[in-house]
Amino acid sequence: MHEYNNDWNKQTSNIERLIHTAMKKVGDGTRILNFIIDSILIFLLAFGAFQYWNFYVVNWHFTPVNFWWFIAGMLFIYYFLWEGFTGRSPGKWLSASKVVNAKGEKPRLGWVLVRTLVRLIVVDFFFNAILGMPLHDYLSKTTVVEID
Repeated sequence: MHEYNNDWNKQTSNIERLIHTAMKKVGDGTRILNFIIDSILIFLLAFGAFQYWNFYVVNWHFTPVNFWWFIAGMLFIYYFLWEGFTGRSPGKWLSASKVVNAKGEKPRLGWVLVRTLVRLIVVDFFFNAILGMPLHDYLSKTTVVEID
């Protein structure tokens, strides 16, 4: 286990070194702005889907579903599609930032899937104080950088 941690620390420091030399990592303010913009859009999309579903619940006696499932589903779909195919969510478009891997390239779809699934963990952002980055960045080996 200790060897694995050393390899992980070496890999993390290599990622950090590359990011600091080749790309400018965004600050916490930009990340918070991205989060607010994307959260508003996710809420609106989830609310629309929830209202659409409730029409069928009332009129056709479909099974009611808790709003949280619409939020979680929309969060997954939203980030997976946007970051998976463009490397940027609408919040990142507005703040001129993008998601990159250690090589500065758009991450592969598998890493975007990991990144998106980890976002569903409610305490994801609190890892910023422990790891220096959110858990979804740490586990997917990605980061958010400014666009030139």
